[in-house]
Amino acid sequence: MKIAVVGTGYVGLVAGTCFAETGNRVVCVDVDEAKIQALQQGKIPIFEPGLSEMVHRNAAEERLLFTTDLEKAVKESLIVFIAVGTPPGEDGSADLRYVLEVAHGIGKAMNGFKIIVDKSTVPVGTSRKVAAAVREETDHPFQVVSNPEFLKEGAAIEDFMKPDRVVIGTDDPATAEIMKELYSPYVRNENPILVMDPESAELTKYAANAMLATRISFMNEIARICEKTGANFHMVRRGVGTDSRIGMPFLYAGCGYGGSCFPKDVKAIMRTAQEHGYEFRILQAVEDVNRSQKSLMVEKVKTHFGQDLSGRRFTLWGLAFKPKTDDVREAPSIVIARELREAGAEVVGSDPEAIETTRAVLGDAIRYEPHAMKALDGADALILVTEWHEFRHPDFEEMAKRLKQPVIFDGRNIYSSSVATLKRLGFTYYGIGVPTVKPD
Repeated sequence: MKIAVVGTGYVGLVAGTCFAETGNRVVCVDVDEAKIQALQQGKIPIFEPGLSEMVHRNAAEERLLFTTDLEKAVKESLIVFIAVGTPPGEDGSADLRYVLEVAHGIGKAMNGFKIIVDKSTVPVGTSRKVAAAVREETDHPFQVVSNPEFLKEGAAIEDFMKPDRVVIGTDDPATAEIMKELYSPYVRNENPILVMDPESAELTKYAANAMLATRISFMNEIARICEKTGANFHMVRRGVGTDSRIGMPFLYAGCGYGGSCFPKDVKAIMRTAQEHGYEFRILQAVEDVNRSQKSLMVEKVKTHFGQDLSGRRFTLWGLAFKPKTDDVREAPSIVIARELREAGAEVVGSDPEAIETTRAVLGDAIRYEPHAMKALDGADALILVTEWHEFRHPDFEEMAKRLKQPVIFDGRNIYSSSVATLKRLGFTYYGIGVPTVKPD
C-alpha cells in the first residue's frame, strides 16, 4: 500500500518505518526541514533500539522516504496517518492545534478518496473534529479512522511488529477491511484486530494508560506502608501478583512514572471526564501519589544527611524516565536533581543515552559524566534512578572505593537482592518498601 505519515516524532517515525518493513511504500512528512534533511542523511533524532538499522534498510530499498511536501505525499497515498504531537494544555487537555492543522492540509491536497488515520493520542471526539476540518477543504470522499498506538519506549519496534492487539475505530466496514489488510502482517499469531466505533477507540488508549499508571501509584503507596509497618515490598508484590486476576506486570515500587504518555494521558482523561461533568477521583489520587513519589528519594537523602545538603555531592545513575530511551519528559531524575540543587547539593548525572536530552532541560545546573563509575568519584552517595541493564550488576567493591561514603539510595530496588554483599562491604542501602541495610 501507499502510505503517508505526517509527523516524524516518536510515534510517526516508528510507525512509518515498521509499515515500510512489511513492503509498503511510506512517505514520512514533517514541517521541520532540518529534521527531514537529517533523516534523509540517515541521522535518527531519537534513540530506540533497532530503529536506526530499520530506517537505513528501508530507505536504501526506497520504501521509506522523507519530505516536507505534504501535498505531494497526500496525493500519492491512499492512507494518511496523522502522528503529530498533542501537548497538554495548562488545564490538562490535549492541544489539538497541530492535528487539526494537518487535517486542513490533507483536505486541501486531496485528489481522490483517502483514509485519514488519527495515530496521535487524542481525546474522545477528535475523529469527528478531524472529519469536519477535512470537509471544510474538499469535496472528495474520505474516511477518518482512530488507530491508537500502544508502543512502549525501549520496545517500540517489537510492540509494533508483534502487537497484543490492533484497535481500529471506524463506522465504515469497507475502510475497516482495508485497515485489517494493512495490519495483517503483524498479527500472524492471530492476536486480535478490534474494530469499534471511533469514540471507543479514542477512549481505549487513555483507559489503558490510566490503568497502568494506577497500578504503579497503587504499588508505590503499598511500598510506603511496607516501610512504616516493617513489611517487605518484594514479598507483598509476589503475594499479590501471583493472583491470576491481577498478574505481575506494573507491580513495581519506584520513584514515579514519567515519559510522554502516562502523565499526559492521565491528565487528558481527567480533563475529558471534567468536560462531561464527572470528577475522576481515582486518577486525581494517582497523579498526586506520582508527584510525591518523585520526591521520595530526596526525602530519604535528607533523612540520612540532614535538610541542608550544602557541600554534598550526589551521583544520579539514570536520567531517562525508563531504560532504552533518551526521553526525559516528566522523568523523576529531573525532579530529584532540581530538589537536590535547591537544598545546596552538587549533582552529577550519568546515563547511557539521555545526557544530551537532560542537558537540554537542566543546562549546566548539574554536571554530566558518561562513564558511570567515574561519576561516583568523591560523591557522598549514589542515587539509582533508572534501571538500565548496565547498572544492574556493578562492581560494588569499586563503587565503595570511589564514593566518599558507601551509601546507595535505590529508586528501583534493583540492588535489593545484593544486600548481603552490600552489608559486607560497609554500604548503607535504602530501597523503596524494603528494609534499610546498614553495616555492622
